[in-house]
Amino acid sequence: MTTVLLADDDQGVRTMLSIVLGTAGFEVAAHQDGESALQDALHRVPDVAVLDVSMPGMSGLDVCRVLRAHPQTAHVPIVLLTALGQWLDVSSGFDAGADDYVVKPFSPKDLLHRIERLLDPAVPHM
Repeated sequence: MTTVLLADDDQGVRTMLSIVLGTAGFEVAAHQDGESALQDALHRVPDVAVLDVSMPGMSGLDVCRVLRAHPQTAHVPIVLLTALGQWLDVSSGFDAGADDYVVKPFSPKDLLHRIERLLDPAVPHM
């Protein structure tokens, strides 16, 4: 089963995405902070990561950078999910190593489509 690492400090977003992704057939490893998500990813490498940018403590950008720097997780596709949608915010996300950047509010169906696209080896990534 394909595993999605999910980190978002908003319980409502975590619950909604866990249901959407679970219904689509993914195993979801949901975390309320970046540090626990990172520890989980290093212990059990996910197939894809969805990270909220703005979380207390370790941000999604920080988690993204560590995942990219670690040989075991450098290949994991990463989607950043955030309310920060200005050009500089998006640029910072891609500079940190993200494969995709989704601005809140978002369509769960669109996010699911983006995740599936990142997991399809026939589709070139950014």
